[in-house]
Amino acid sequence: MTDAVQGDGVVVRRLKRGAIFAAITAVIVFGGAWIATLIWPDAEVARAVWTSAGIAFVVQMLSFAVAQPFLAKNPIAGWGLGSVLRLFALLLYAVIGLQMFGLAPTAALLSLACFLFVSMLVETFFLKP
Repeated sequence: MTDAVQGDGVVVRRLKRGAIFAAITAVIVFGGAWIATLIWPDAEVARAVWTSAGIAFVVQMLSFAVAQPFLAKNPIAGWGLGSVLRLFALLLYAVIGLQMFGLAPTAALLSLACFLFVSMLVETFFLKP
């Protein structure tokens, strides 16, 4: 096989892996938000949880994309950089986002932290060279 065909195969595998990861993350994050709002049906809590779910999904997809260039040589560095991005997003959300969106702080921060943590655990199965 030529290098170009092998390179295309790697790109296709990574795109498939990314699409599957996005689907699984969506199920985890938005399914978790749905379950949380069933358990705590308060409107303020529900708004905080669903906002956190949307932010967690976007941050997780960005973290996954940031890790991709590192997979061939140092996947742990890519995963670590994604973890730093997640932490920065959580801190930014706590300092600026809660006031900006007027959310219940406990529900918003706990749900964002949980969504990011669980989806980060799933991410490790998809970060392969």
